[in-house]
Amino acid sequence: MADPTTVPTGIQPNLPAALSELGAALLLPALLVAVIAYFCGCFNGAVIVSKYILRDDVRTHGSGNAGLTNFYRTFGGPLTFGVILTDVLKAIVALVVGGWLLVGHLPAGLPGPQEAYSDYWAGLFCLLGHMFPCMFQFKGGKGILSGGTIVIMIDWRVALVAWGGFLILVLLTRYVSLGSSSTGVTVPISTWLVYHDGILLLLSIIIGGLILWKHRGNIQRLLAGTESKFYFHKKVK
Repeated sequence: MADPTTVPTGIQPNLPAALSELGAALLLPALLVAVIAYFCGCFNGAVIVSKYILRDDVRTHGSGNAGLTNFYRTFGGPLTFGVILTDVLKAIVALVVGGWLLVGHLPAGLPGPQEAYSDYWAGLFCLLGHMFPCMFQFKGGKGILSGGTIVIMIDWRVALVAWGGFLILVLLTRYVSLGSSSTGVTVPISTWLVYHDGILLLLSIIIGGLILWKHRGNIQRLLAGTESKFYFHKKVK
């Protein structure tokens, strides 16, 4: 009789059973990581710098988005690096804390590395905090800078596909939103190609769906031909 804890190479374990075992063993730690990661995500760099340093909320300008692109288009200058630093560091903190609390405590027999499960879980809630921050009336950014940091920390192969697609599309078209939206598709695809794991695929689909949902207005403008292109300097009319 085969050992039920043995996972044959190339065969995915029963997903409902794996989820049940995972939930029973990790309900409290998983909830704790979710809460911590969410509140890390709530520290939105564009809102903090514009509202509390510049005294001019970025969400009242341009596209109304609390993100790096709208901040740069509106204010520019060296404080842009403060936005970048905030959004990168909060993602790092969320995933590091998630690793401390979850890695080493996951059930045996899961096909992927334990760090991947904790990173995707913490990354999902960090993005939820960035996109829907409770301290800023749930009006946050679209998650690309923080999400880009998260995929780098997850796996270089997932990051290569996501960042590669983003950069190629932006360089060819100058539409940041097109490159950003593409990550909603490339992250789930690359996650499956790298891990062949149903739980990680599910988490990556949720992450990708959130990114696409936050970019729904941009996608409509891209289809209509009215989306703004990105330039590092003001266009001369």
